[in-house]
Amino acid sequence: MSDDPLLQPYRLKHLTLKNRLMLTSHEPAYAEDGMPKERYRAYHAERARGGVALTMTAGSASVSRDSPPAFNNILAWKDEVVGWMRALADECHDHGCAVMIQLTHLGRRTRYDAGDWLPSVAAGAHREPAHRAVPKVVEAWDIARIIRDYADAAERMQAAGLDGIEIESYGHFMDQFWSPALNDLGAPWGGDLGARMRFALETLRAVRDRVGPNFIVGIRYAGDEAMPGGVTKAEGLEISRRLTESGLVDFLNVIRGHIDTDAALTDVIPVQGMRSAPHLDFAGEIRAATGLPTFHAARIQDVATARHAVATGKLDMVGMTRAHIAEPHIVAKILRGEEDRIRPCVGANYCLDRIYQGGAALCIHNPSTGRELEQPQEIAPAEAARRVVIVGAGPGGLEAARVAALRGHEVIVHEAANDPGGQVRLTAQTPRRSEMMSLVDWRVAECERLGVTFRYNSFAEGEEVRADAPDVVIVATGGLPHTELLAEGNDRVVSSWDIISGDVRPGANVLIWDEAGDQAGLQAAERIAETGAAVEIVTRDRTFAPEVMGMSLTPAMRQLQKHDVTFTVTWKLDAVAPEGNALRATLGSDYGGVTRTRQVDQVVVNGGTRPFDEVYFDLRDGSSNLGEVDHNALIAGAPQRIARNPAGAYQLFRIGDAVSPRNTHAAIYDALRLLRTV
Repeated sequence: MSDDPLLQPYRLKHLTLKNRLMLTSHEPAYAEDGMPKERYRAYHAERARGGVALTMTAGSASVSRDSPPAFNNILAWKDEVVGWMRALADECHDHGCAVMIQLTHLGRRTRYDAGDWLPSVAAGAHREPAHRAVPKVVEAWDIARIIRDYADAAERMQAAGLDGIEIESYGHFMDQFWSPALNDLGAPWGGDLGARMRFALETLRAVRDRVGPNFIVGIRYAGDEAMPGGVTKAEGLEISRRLTESGLVDFLNVIRGHIDTDAALTDVIPVQGMRSAPHLDFAGEIRAATGLPTFHAARIQDVATARHAVATGKLDMVGMTRAHIAEPHIVAKILRGEEDRIRPCVGANYCLDRIYQGGAALCIHNPSTGRELEQPQEIAPAEAARRVVIVGAGPGGLEAARVAALRGHEVIVHEAANDPGGQVRLTAQTPRRSEMMSLVDWRVAECERLGVTFRYNSFAEGEEVRADAPDVVIVATGGLPHTELLAEGNDRVVSSWDIISGDVRPGANVLIWDEAGDQAGLQAAERIAETGAAVEIVTRDRTFAPEVMGMSLTPAMRQLQKHDVTFTVTWKLDAVAPEGNALRATLGSDYGGVTRTRQVDQVVVNGGTRPFDEVYFDLRDGSSNLGEVDHNALIAGAPQRIARNPAGAYQLFRIGDAVSPRNTHAAIYDALRLLRTV
């Protein structure tokens, strides 16, 4: 019996949870036709196989037709959901993992022009900034209908064999009744706290009447909305006590804050560069005040913090949701004594940001997540060992080395710099993005454990690579800044990389032409603005930094808005010319017929990269495949068998930005799916 606090079983009503780690409710947006089909099931089953005690599906499953999916939610109002949820629960139960689901009515947190085009409803006609629709003020018949819908959905989940349900009450319909800032109703549904809680208690009572006393029912809610006019901490504690005294809930899952803007959502679910576990002590206060089983998750991304949360009695179950997106086998690695081999969550929030922009959750450095069916988390050994030579030790090159070594190949990596990391090392120069280095450090440690040979300060050209007598060559040399974008004056600009790296000193009055719209433009702006300079960021897009999604944008904006930074959209930089001791920047427009000028002392261009591919073309003619990739085989997970050159001595492939400028996830995904078949 382990004495590790995280590995102690926990009794929740009649249910014994085998340890203290859980995935809190979240919506990876893998549903198909509103149902949790094979992809959804495989995602949760993998985490169950990895040893987590409880997986909470959906974030959230919709109980009513007038609560259309905001981000590909499960449709719990459909009877067909029962079979799909039963299959998911059965597979997770086979691994000893309990399964629950979060149920909700989204209220104003959706749009009228989704689903069946029904009006959204809420306890007041307050527009939610995130989804923009103004809801209809709910009527008595709506309330009766929605209470019935909650009970119906709960009954479906019980029929599916789930271990319990969780009602969602933060930012959705239920807590829009609780919040004084959002509830415009009179008695009996609005006014004092008792009236504002009436909908929640009647809903919980209807659910309990339907599923009986033995089915587990909990609630995830904001114990403090942390917004003007909202539920205060004192009122949140009173809500917690009343929920406990009602006898209708078996556990509390506590959050702090509100989620109706990007900035507010990011405070609830912090990203990299923000404080770890900021609401843990608050959740502990709720637990102490109520005595009810208490769950919580908010940037608890490492095992040490999770262990502390249980050992100090702050929580009964610890949510490590994004950590399990990055590493599905956290518990298994703890049990094997391999805690140091856990793939770290770097807080890049590629998972949630993609969901909120209409995509599906992906991990920035675990491309198997969400692709468990076609890209399993485990790497199978190759039938025969080969010599794989990799040029470049950025994230793509390191992943290629890791996967090739796991396959049993001999691996040699050439890196021109003193240290590994490529563009990630540059990105990590900004303090709020320093955690990105963890994805490099983890891969280097794995490669060293597997016996990969690293040759640093090795600017490998074709001759050096051929001297290694490779069977396979992977060119992962990345890209170089592209600044040749202007009709005139390309020689008078510097790149965003020049600023971030410190190779060029910031000016005092700076124009940044952000063509790429990625993190580098914002990071350069931060570096310059921190000196006290005036900065104008110009983009031809309708929004600035479109490649930086909402939650990841929040820390950058909090830095930039402290300084003299202006954002100018729908304009582009056409030319730069000298004007006395300054520069004249000429702006044009894709909409045509207009120009403007700026007088500045520095112009920074963030134009993305162009492939640094000289070694690839040097090696191409000597390869058996002439660099060609069989895309059908790549996608199907089959080996690359193209042979265009009978005299070729090796297969040759390039990945990541050495092919075309993309992001970190793309480079790592390139490497994983190519090398797992070599």
